[in-house]
Amino acid sequence: MRIADRRDDDIPEINLVPLIDVVLCLLIFFVVTTTFDARSVLRLELPRADGQPAEAQAQPLGILINADGRYFVGDREVLRTDVESLKQALRDVAGDDRQRVVLIRADARTPWQAVVTAYEALAQLGFRKVANATTPAAAGATGKGKGA
Repeated sequence: MRIADRRDDDIPEINLVPLIDVVLCLLIFFVVTTTFDARSVLRLELPRADGQPAEAQAQPLGILINADGRYFVGDREVLRTDVESLKQALRDVAGDDRQRVVLIRADARTPWQAVVTAYEALAQLGFRKVANATTPAAAGATGKGKGA
């Protein structure tokens, strides 16, 4: 009796499914971890100037608004929280200089109305250079309660 040898019928084949799985995982990994740098796309050549540097600017006028909505202009406290009192304090400290930069520093818990009142007083007096002071978020901070 002769036993049939079926080894001749076996055709060697390469299974590509695991290779495709590995390539797909690598592709997903590289797409997720790639940072897209928008600055590399935008090339700017800034204009040049041969002029002399400007003289040092005057110290900005500071308005501090605490968590209770109280105002401090420079080193002076404004006794009332209405627009007219704030305008009077700004006139006393700044004089006639309306080109001076005004720096508003408000507590994160300050009522929004107090900040709007400060903007209103500055606009009525003619101040146009207004900046808001902020601090960078601490590492690991959740960002809750922070304004934009």
